[in-house]
Amino acid sequence: MSNIRRFPALNRRGFLGASAAAASSALVLPASADEASDLLRASPPEGFKPMKSKGRIVKVEKGGDFAALMQKNLLWPKPEIAKQMLERALTTLTGKSTIAESLGRFIHKDDTVAVKVNGIAGQSGATMAVNLELIVPLLEGLIELGVPPEKITVFEQFGSYLTGTRVHPKGKNLPSGVKVGVHGNGDAKMKPIAVFEKVKTRYVRFLTEATAVIDMTQIKDHSICGFTGCLKNISHGTIVNPEKHHAHKASPQIAVLYNHPIVTSRVRLHIVDGFKIIYDQGPLDKNPKRRIPHGAVYATTDPVAMDTIGWQIIDQARKDNNMKTLAEVNREPTYIAKAADFKLGEHRLDKIKMTSVTI
Repeated sequence: MSNIRRFPALNRRGFLGASAAAASSALVLPASADEASDLLRASPPEGFKPMKSKGRIVKVEKGGDFAALMQKNLLWPKPEIAKQMLERALTTLTGKSTIAESLGRFIHKDDTVAVKVNGIAGQSGATMAVNLELIVPLLEGLIELGVPPEKITVFEQFGSYLTGTRVHPKGKNLPSGVKVGVHGNGDAKMKPIAVFEKVKTRYVRFLTEATAVIDMTQIKDHSICGFTGCLKNISHGTIVNPEKHHAHKASPQIAVLYNHPIVTSRVRLHIVDGFKIIYDQGPLDKNPKRRIPHGAVYATTDPVAMDTIGWQIIDQARKDNNMKTLAEVNREPTYIAKAADFKLGEHRLDKIKMTSVTI
């Protein structure tokens, strides 16, 4: 069964506080595209217009208890179930019938595709990361769409992060021909550019050499910025010096880094692995008690809307465990409202439309 619901205005108070703060202060303007970086702006193949749906999210769950979704270790989903949930998320979002047909709304067969995964929390024991069981069917769908495997790259910051996703360093457990990359916060070919407060950076070549990017991320607490999801996986996961962009609780840096045309011209789709979440002491999986089942997969083209909902999920988990909200512990992720100010997506809960599907 499925249903569509709009989040009520009643719940907006905490989540729109950041917007009010942004309105009362000087708005940080988006990074200008200087001549060098403007040359790195990507364009879809001629005649192709990728689907965008502001404020729309699809959430897929499967009936039954959490253990029924998972392998015996309760850490990784069963492959057939992960694929089924991914397929339903994408087909519901697009109105198509298969993963491949759905991906065709975002990706053209002539694109060069980079898939940014997230495995930082799982670098010890693969306990918390974007799961291989979601990555593989996504790649198979791209290949079925007609994207040559050699034009697809799965990448992460460090080898240990990639290991967290259980992707083999040489891609041996991925479809034949798909490339694997680790940039080590240093594999970039572009010239440095100043993005915020004169702090220069470079976007890594796995991003700049792609024409299309798919973001695969999670829902986690973050010790500095409060919440990490779609926006931060790209903003801090695709540059050479993320540690230089954590001042002010990484706000507005996350929004500004994402808002650069090098990013916005490429990122087409966000897949969120919500089988588990971390509601405190993130982004690393340091305390197993703070890692809890969630049992969902999300798909969206709107990173702001998804991060807004992710923040709501984290705060609810904190309340359920008798903890203060992120705002109450002075870690409100205000960068999400900044991203909305840049028109990167929808932050108002009463404007976000989430289709919840149970299969």
